[in-house]
Amino acid sequence: MEKRLSDAAMEGDIQSLQDLLQEDPLILHRSIVSCVSETPLHVSSMLGHVNFVQELLNLNPELASELDSHGCSALHLAAAKGHLEIVKELVRVDPEMCMVRNQDGKTPLHLAAIKGRVKVVRELVRGRPESAQVVTERDETALHLCVGSNRLLGLKSLVEEIGKDDDVLVNQKDCDGNTVLHIAVAKKQIEITKFLLTVPGLDINAINKNGFTVLDTLTQSPRDLRDMEIECILGDAGVLSAKDLQIIAPEWVLNPTKVPQTTMSLVSRVSAEESNSRMPIQKHKHTDWLGRKRSALMVVASLIATVAFQAAITPPGGVWQADENVDGNGNPLEHPRKAGTAVMAYSQDIEYGQFMIFNTLAFLASLSIILLLVSGLPMKRRRWMWIQMIIMWVAITAQVITYFISLRHMSPDSAAGMLRDVTEISVLAWLCLMGVVFIGNVIRMNLWVLRKYGFIKEKEQKPSAQVDNDQEDV
Repeated sequence: MEKRLSDAAMEGDIQSLQDLLQEDPLILHRSIVSCVSETPLHVSSMLGHVNFVQELLNLNPELASELDSHGCSALHLAAAKGHLEIVKELVRVDPEMCMVRNQDGKTPLHLAAIKGRVKVVRELVRGRPESAQVVTERDETALHLCVGSNRLLGLKSLVEEIGKDDDVLVNQKDCDGNTVLHIAVAKKQIEITKFLLTVPGLDINAINKNGFTVLDTLTQSPRDLRDMEIECILGDAGVLSAKDLQIIAPEWVLNPTKVPQTTMSLVSRVSAEESNSRMPIQKHKHTDWLGRKRSALMVVASLIATVAFQAAITPPGGVWQADENVDGNGNPLEHPRKAGTAVMAYSQDIEYGQFMIFNTLAFLASLSIILLLVSGLPMKRRRWMWIQMIIMWVAITAQVITYFISLRHMSPDSAAGMLRDVTEISVLAWLCLMGVVFIGNVIRMNLWVLRKYGFIKEKEQKPSAQVDNDQEDV
């Protein structure tokens, strides 16, 4: 009979359920005390049989409180699957199940947040608002789980339901002391980061257990192309590094709900006092400038090295696919062709030599920059950064020449005139740009020398906790 009841639950067959009840009125009660871990309510809730669930709850509401072998209630399963109507029925019968955690330490709200079930998240918070404050074994709230799973819509709906003025919940930290903003930045989630910065009451300069603010977390994470955009977003919002905050991170205890949060008013007050008490140290500005340049050079050098390596193994015209010792007429070739060698090397050997020279120059120059940046050598002066920038100019210029050699080889004779015009205009524009950059840097170097020896008065520094990108002195 238990098999028949399970089949009825899987099919959502209400008539079969009624027939079983006529044969045994206590069959639903027996399913609770039996050794079977899943009740018919678990099965029907997971499969989305709304009418069958309603019938079960009308006949025996106690089923809503039963847990399976994994500690999951029917509400856990319905929330994870996104069955909104079933969630409403289960919450109506037993709202306390919103607070129950399974063996993994997750509530139905946690599962809905991870899966991105937006409507279910809203219903659970409305049914039991306190469920939003329940944390996992890692002290993660539903907000942490939304961000960790990259669920932007779920995060927005959750913030709307709990109220944007609940700054305690939006600033709550996990077992590592990370707020939701720390996690969003560490995972390079640009849209979520933008949204979180609009939430009132969010402590944008919160410090985790490692003593890192959000900006420090970005600096310590693996670098990629999204870092510069995220850094600009954080800078516009007024996010500071721990060094710039000039405060000591509070000690963290095991229960984060009992620890007073570092509010924005405290950070602003401390930063204001430090700014008014003394001028900002020029070293911070120097370090920030070097850090930004190092990051930009690393990204560009990596891209150039990748392009140059790819061009070397796949030169213009490709490579011979098989060995050839005779021509089409059966006569032996003067220069036998070997599989894997460049076609261009046989047809245009001079141009191929030029191509390899400039491509190798771009490749080695970019690798040199990468090696210097990761070597750990104490190159923290601007003159070393200038040297690396000059090497980068050489790499970019060599890459441009390589491009035009490849373009010339692949263009037919009929396009020679147009190719010549394009090349002349491009080279002229490139030389003009390089001239402007060179003259600008010469002027900056002369100004630096004049200031260093006292011929020009130093710029007056305004007290500020941040360094503007446009105020980079030489």
